[in-house]
This record gives sequence, structure tokens and C-alpha cells, in this order.
Amino acid sequence: MDRVRGFFDQYKAFVGLVGGAVLGLILGLLIGWVFWPVEWTNSTPANLHPKYQEDYVVWVAENYQERGGIEWAKDKLGVAYWNKGQLSDTLERLAVERGGDTAAQLRALNAELDAGGAAAAAAPARQRLSPLLMVCGVGLLVAAVVGGALLLVSRLRAGEATGSSEMARVMGEEFAPAERDWGGAGPPQAQFVTTYTLGDDHYDPSFSIELETGEFMGECGVGISETLGVGDPSKVTAFEVWLFDKNDIRTVTKVLMSDYAFNDDALYAKLAPKGEPVLAQVGEEIELETKRLRLRGRILDAEYSAGDLPPSSFFDKLTVELAAWVKPEQEVTRPMSGDDISFA
Repeated sequence: MDRVRGFFDQYKAFVGLVGGAVLGLILGLLIGWVFWPVEWTNSTPANLHPKYQEDYVVWVAENYQERGGIEWAKDKLGVAYWNKGQLSDTLERLAVERGGDTAAQLRALNAELDAGGAAAAAAPARQRLSPLLMVCGVGLLVAAVVGGALLLVSRLRAGEATGSSEMARVMGEEFAPAERDWGGAGPPQAQFVTTYTLGDDHYDPSFSIELETGEFMGECGVGISETLGVGDPSKVTAFEVWLFDKNDIRTVTKVLMSDYAFNDDALYAKLAPKGEPVLAQVGEEIELETKRLRLRGRILDAEYSAGDLPPSSFFDKLTVELAAWVKPEQEVTRPMSGDDISFA
């Protein structure tokens, strides 16, 4: 699942366009063949079933001289809607098949049409479109709309991550990712600040980790892990900080717990399998590491909310800073030292 999510995040625009095209084609076929199929009305002789077409053409050939001449025949046959040479070939074929006086009338009509320049201008495109082309047109239109919507969503998600990294500027210097001595690791490839506030029941920010070349390496983020009580808004007592590496088979996680949850044996035991439990207090630092990535997290602010639940049991606000490094290839097999990275 993690690899699938990594592939999607790396090629989200391509996946969106291909998915939109496939969905659009399916919807187009359903619309064109099931819900609103094409209904033919006022069809021209060129589009009739061959049997009825032949009988109609013979009837015109037998009657055009008495009914109004060549102009009447052109109007009845709708010569503008036949493909080039199709009407002439049809008249000659019927003359051979029918023989006798009918053959003479068919050849006479064919000769007058040729002499009068009966080659028709192209019919209006909407008259010549086959049902299949119309369905494809609808499918492509739906594909364009769906693909564009998916691409817009992916752009908004990317913008959301960027906006979260800019949050520090809005919050002021107190929570800004400041310049600091990162030890031997050097400056991080990615650095973010994210804040949860009571009432944000869908809090689940994620941030892409990329090289300077734009190559996607993984993701990190913070999400709600455990709540207490019932009713809205949710009372969050624990968060998960996670790190996903596209080159690793696992997603590593640590759990930031409220003072109540950290000291409650039942809650502690319940949350421990999700990741190493950490007491969420200001200044607390955590480290996560995968095959190619290192992540440092630091709690910048933690405030509890008052209510009917026990004291210090659920958060009113939590602000976390995340800094991520991509390991050089030569360091992949070397375990991380505690001296590699440090917050000043």
C-alpha cells in the first residue's frame, strides 16, 4: 500500500489524466449507448439500410423524368450526403443487377448526374458523424473535465503542503523554522510547521520530500491517532507522526500522547503498537528513520482543553515542526548516529 501511495504521489498528474480518460470513456459509452442513445430522424437515402436504399434509388430513377427532372432527383436522393463516387457506383451496380428498362433509367440518371456536376459538397459534420464518433466525442469531453478536476485537486494538495510550510511566517518568529546548526547532516531537504486546533476533526496533513531535482523520495506527516469521549468536536488525546520512504517497505511511526494518555496504562498499551509512545510536551524531540530518509520532529506548542474529561486529556492546540533529510547513497547502510542531527 505504501508503494502504491508513493507511486501515486510521484506521478499524480499522469495518474489523474489517465484515470480521467478511462473514466470519461466509460461514462461516454454509458451516456451514448444506455442513457441517451442516438436516435435517427429525417435520415437521408445515403444512410438507409442497403435493401431500402436500393428500392428508393430505383424508384427515383424510374420517376424523375416525369416528376421534375434532374433537380427533383438530386433533391430526393440528397446527393450532398453521399460519399464521393458512392451514388454513381450504386446506380451502376443496380443497373447491372436489375437489367432491362430499369437499367437504362438508372444509367440515364447516372449520366445526367455526372454531366451536371453532381459531386456534392460535404455534408454538415453533425449529419455525417456516426454514433460511435459521437460517443467518443462525449467520452473525450468527460475525460477532459475529470482529468482537469483531478489535476486541479493534485495541484491544490501540493499547494496545501507548500502553504503549511509557510505557516511559520504567519505564526511569527516564535514558531518559524529558524536557521540552526544541523550538525553533520547539513540543512534539511524539507522543513514544515503544522498546527492542530480543537475542532479540526479531519486534521491529517502530509508533506512531500523531494530532491532538488524534483525527484519524489517520500512523505511525512501528522495525523489524529486516538480520541476520547463522544460528540463533536473530537477530543484528540494522541497524534501519529509518520515517515514514508518510497525505497522502503515500511512506514515508521511515533505516537505523541497527552499527559493523561501517557500515564493511563490502558491507553498506553492500546497506542504502543502504533509506534513508540512520546509524551507531547513543548520542546520534546523525536526521530524517525527509514532506508533513505531521516525525520526530526519537535513540539513547538502544546495546549490542553478544559471540559468534562480528565485534566490534560485532550488537546486544544498542538504545533509540530518537521525537518527531513535524504541520506546520501553511501550512508544507506550506515545506522544513524545521535550526533548526526541536532536541534540548536
